[in-house]
Amino acid sequence: MSAVLHSHGHDDHHGAPHGWQRWVFATNHKDIGTLYLLFAFTMLMIGGVLALLIRAELFQPGLQLVNPELFNQLTTMHGLIMVFGAIMPAFVGFANWMIPLQIGASDMAFARMNNFSFWLMIPAAVTLVSSFFMPGGAPAAGWTLYAPLTLQMGPSMDAGIFAMHLLGASSIMGSINIIVTILNMRAPGMTLMKMPMFVWTWLITAYLLIAVMPVLAGAITMTLTDRHFGTTFFNPAGGGDPIMYQHIFWFFGHPEVYIMILPAFGIISQIVPAFARKKLFGYASMVYATSSIAILSFIVWAHHMYATGMPVTGQLFFMYATMLISVPTGVKVFNWIATMWRGSMTFETPMLFAVGFIFVFTMGGFTGLILSMAPIDTQVQDTYYVVAHFHYVLVAGSLFAMFAGFYYWSPKWTGVMYNEKRGQIHFWWTLIAFNVTFFPMHFLGLAGMPRRYADYPMQFADFNAVASIGAFFFGFAQVYFFIFVVLPTMRGHGDKAPAKPWEAAEGLEWEVPSPAPFHTFETPPKLDATATRVIG
Repeated sequence: MSAVLHSHGHDDHHGAPHGWQRWVFATNHKDIGTLYLLFAFTMLMIGGVLALLIRAELFQPGLQLVNPELFNQLTTMHGLIMVFGAIMPAFVGFANWMIPLQIGASDMAFARMNNFSFWLMIPAAVTLVSSFFMPGGAPAAGWTLYAPLTLQMGPSMDAGIFAMHLLGASSIMGSINIIVTILNMRAPGMTLMKMPMFVWTWLITAYLLIAVMPVLAGAITMTLTDRHFGTTFFNPAGGGDPIMYQHIFWFFGHPEVYIMILPAFGIISQIVPAFARKKLFGYASMVYATSSIAILSFIVWAHHMYATGMPVTGQLFFMYATMLISVPTGVKVFNWIATMWRGSMTFETPMLFAVGFIFVFTMGGFTGLILSMAPIDTQVQDTYYVVAHFHYVLVAGSLFAMFAGFYYWSPKWTGVMYNEKRGQIHFWWTLIAFNVTFFPMHFLGLAGMPRRYADYPMQFADFNAVASIGAFFFGFAQVYFFIFVVLPTMRGHGDKAPAKPWEAAEGLEWEVPSPAPFHTFETPPKLDATATRVIG
């Protein structure tokens, strides 16, 4: 009898709340996931506008639109906004939406902390963007915030440090939530080695975040005390060392690179088997490769610092460690290719973005392998070759995987199928514009064009003009995506999506109706032997 009374007492909570309160006080993982994704796309657009201002300035030699000081503010803020405001929150949005659905949990473990970790990002983003309007303008020390430049910046530097602390706290809370959810709330019968690859990659990413975000917090706090409290951690005049900042920053920064790509690996590992209509090749090796990448990411940080006067022994260690980390990454690429090999493949938009990801990310990986070699890196350090490399990894890596994930899971989120033709237009437009933008930068870098310069000599003009034109096409492709793909699906325009729109897709998320009900898996599902289907 008490059970009956209990179930009736909560009937009013079973439907979704309405109006602004639903979003402000959201504790449902689906609502919070949606908030994260919308926030990330907004920041992507803001960061994209800054990027287009940079490319407009570099369209031809001479100073066109902005002075060098503002140019450096644009490059710094573009990096900070894209990394901490767009890529990381977007993956947390995917995690919020999909992890409970994939492991058969009713929600995230700490629902109110989930809400808090999202809303911390809003004041952080406002503080970061508003630094342009502070005395002296936005921080202009590069997104890495190297001393001694950071010690000479105006008050916007303090605002930037405060924003980074808020974003870091948000990331740590989100990570704790994800770890506890995955370890404690899986449906009975779902062992760790039966979890979807996306869940595995996020479990490992969450541990990485908890390990390295406090390191960044320490570095920027030391910068703050150098600026205002008389310490000289990074000030040579008082016995400090600017190179120490670089060591601390990159000890955070290299695992951070993998924080931004491991969830992408997880998304691709879900999509490729679904459209190849085969099981993922080498599931266990994928799990071990992901773990290996995470562990090795802590011993390669100084490959960003070959040009700082490192001893040859140190250069050799970091060269070999960096080459070693390419092995588990290569395992993943070979596994995806082996999954596709002799599969019954079709190329709907999610698969197009997945294959595009594999192709372009592999190119970015090869340029990274070249940069791992100290003699070569010393030549192209801080040139556009490095810019080309990390945009191939982060734009074609993280961003393509996010697009693939959106097209793959949006029928489950919205209950309607996106427009396939528009999705394919978005893919080809994005892929071509991306390569037109960033491929010429390899040649600019090899020819010696340094990054973060607002002006350049005439011999770099042609490739810069091509890159700038490509950048504008790339930016407009994402506006097209939002207006003609995202908005119609959010409004429910399109064919009704079945519970399982992709016939060979596996996972518990396809066992619930489309759109996924506000509350799912209120009682833990009974799983079959593969832990991918619900029995009964």
